[in-house]
Amino acid sequence: MSQSGKPTALFKNLSAKIAAIPMVLTALVVFVGCSVWTIVYSFTKSRLLPSTEWVGLDQYERLWGTRRWLISIENLAIYGILMLILALVIGFLLAALIDQKIRFEDGFRTIFLYPYALSFIVTGLVWQWLLNPEFGIQNAVRNLGFETFSFDPLYNPDTVLCGVLIAGLWHTSGLVMCLMLAGLRGIDEDVWKATKIDGIPAWKTYIVVFIPMMRPVFITTLVLVTSGIIKLYDLVIAQTGGGPGLASEVPAKFVFDMMFVSQNLAQGFAASTMMLVAVIFIIIPWAYLEFGGKKHG
Repeated sequence: MSQSGKPTALFKNLSAKIAAIPMVLTALVVFVGCSVWTIVYSFTKSRLLPSTEWVGLDQYERLWGTRRWLISIENLAIYGILMLILALVIGFLLAALIDQKIRFEDGFRTIFLYPYALSFIVTGLVWQWLLNPEFGIQNAVRNLGFETFSFDPLYNPDTVLCGVLIAGLWHTSGLVMCLMLAGLRGIDEDVWKATKIDGIPAWKTYIVVFIPMMRPVFITTLVLVTSGIIKLYDLVIAQTGGGPGLASEVPAKFVFDMMFVSQNLAQGFAASTMMLVAVIFIIIPWAYLEFGGKKHG
């Protein structure tokens, strides 16, 4: 006890600090510890088993000289840019429509959010079936009389990423909608009244007034969607397996194949480290915008 009779800072909220110990240990041992271990062994000559034979940056030079890795980065960049833009646009439009206090709002929210409750494996298998030309959307439309209709994106190297993107948007847009809707519902009703008095159209109110006010929501959504893009794996495995050829290869699949198929641990560790660097480049700007901006404000 201090002289003033108040508990010292060390014992303040002691029960909460004790409850947080398992989480802190897990973060330090599992996440930080495993990340450091991965980075260290990416500089070795590990193959089937970890090795302490140091090779410096050789694994990274090999990695960036591998055509498959470069293609996977290109595929992820194309998918990621389209996913970010379309998920934000679709999610916000759905949220704006539901924000009009339509009938059966709870039902629509449930329908739009339901895909997010499914695993990416289930989502991939569902859309693999829907995009199958023999018994999916193409077959259904042709049975209606449109015999020349063609829609088989998963079997065409030029359009396979579009097929994966469709499934990804179906899975993620509902979550984005809920986040955006929560942000819209958090805006004071007086803002709506003021814009109506000023004669500002509803669509302009959403774009000019509400979007700037929802900056924290957009940042959080951006981080969540981007993190899902970087670790994209299950959806590709379920839909295409990385094919046709390398047309839908992604970094996470490259890491898995290097470590467990090719039995080249060091190359897989190097690729994992590159993915970790990408995550860090997302976290740092987010942390600055969330905490640095508030501090300077």
